[in-house]
Amino acid sequence: MKTINIFALLLFVTVGIFTSSCTKDDPAPLPETTDKYVLITLADRVSGNKAGFISSFDEYPSGTISNATSGSLEGQGMGGWRVYNNSIFKMFRTSDYATGIEKIEIAKDGTVSAGQFIASKDASAAAKYFGTGNMVIQNETNGFYWDAAEPTKIQKFNPTTMTNSGSLDLTAAVKERGEGIDAITFRSVGQKLLAIKGGKLFANITYATSPVNQIGFFDDYFPDVYIAVIDIATGNYEKTIKIEDTGSLAYINENHMYDFDTNGDLYLVTQGRTALGGKSKIVRIKANATDIDNTWELKFSDFRAADNGKFANVFAKNGRLIFTLNTETLTGGGAGNINTADIWKFYSLDVNASSKTFREITGVPVGTNPGAAMAAVEVDGKILLRGSTKAGENGYYEYNPSTNSATLSFAVNVGGAVSGFHKIEIE
Repeated sequence: MKTINIFALLLFVTVGIFTSSCTKDDPAPLPETTDKYVLITLADRVSGNKAGFISSFDEYPSGTISNATSGSLEGQGMGGWRVYNNSIFKMFRTSDYATGIEKIEIAKDGTVSAGQFIASKDASAAAKYFGTGNMVIQNETNGFYWDAAEPTKIQKFNPTTMTNSGSLDLTAAVKERGEGIDAITFRSVGQKLLAIKGGKLFANITYATSPVNQIGFFDDYFPDVYIAVIDIATGNYEKTIKIEDTGSLAYINENHMYDFDTNGDLYLVTQGRTALGGKSKIVRIKANATDIDNTWELKFSDFRAADNGKFANVFAKNGRLIFTLNTETLTGGGAGNINTADIWKFYSLDVNASSKTFREITGVPVGTNPGAAMAAVEVDGKILLRGSTKAGENGYYEYNPSTNSATLSFAVNVGGAVSGFHKIEIE
């Protein structure tokens, strides 16, 4: 009678179990990802070509850091950028300050470089009319932007391949008003506002009167702001809505001129009649709506009856708005305080409260204008407020909603004023 080798039997069973558990249908292992914290600083936002630095860090910054390292990207146009998931885009080309869309590349070793660039179809038009590269991104393959070369069209592009993919012609919508008025010297759609909500694209319509300087900005012919609503799925123009009696949306750099609340409500900032304010307000489009919510609006004059300033940004979360307001009457020109003085203070406001109470946020220094910067961002669950002063404070401050106060999260001593902060994952 033959005997069975117990060790051979165990080996056979083990191999059988292993091979049956590893089939060709098993999913491939997920790619490894690396977190990077990306910081942008702006050396000079008042004059020149907005030079500065973009750097990436392996860990959330702490203490005092430099934003000018061996792996940093140094160049121009660090005052106007957008983020979408793991991608970062600038409105200016790093090498020469040309307006358009530039994609920022972050390598696994942390090196930052300028990637592909979508230029205007007409460089001379882009140089004359500010705003080329104002963009909004729907998903990995579809986005929209404005190009001065075709001012009454909205360009489409693929954010992954960085290629133009056609355009939406809104000329008919623009011509619904203002025809035959000689004072209107320039018309555009999407030059200052492009936002996506509920499958709809919202794009402002500009009726400008200035023939030479900052055309389309604070030179509005009409007292109301007009916004075209387009169905993205079909590309069809649906209607035009308006924000009454305010003046101008302006500006379009990444200083959060609009934001979505947690419940999907969209809040829009209008800066008023002039660059120095006047009838500035924040309005709302509710989550499931496409019209301005006429039951709620927030005016600068609700804050100060003199109406001598403006809202310059907005951040929304859980029914609370965060924004900066000027502590002194705004003045322009070479000796003006609007961009150079420490006069901008953070406030919060509960949109659901029965009264409009502006609550000063303590702990953040009263600083310079956060224009061309992300005034408030959320990273790793932290709400971070930009604190940058002429006196020397410079960094992001973590906001505590329960105390309506903030404490310094990290400071930056090299590279310029903090302009933005974002976290990405790299495969």
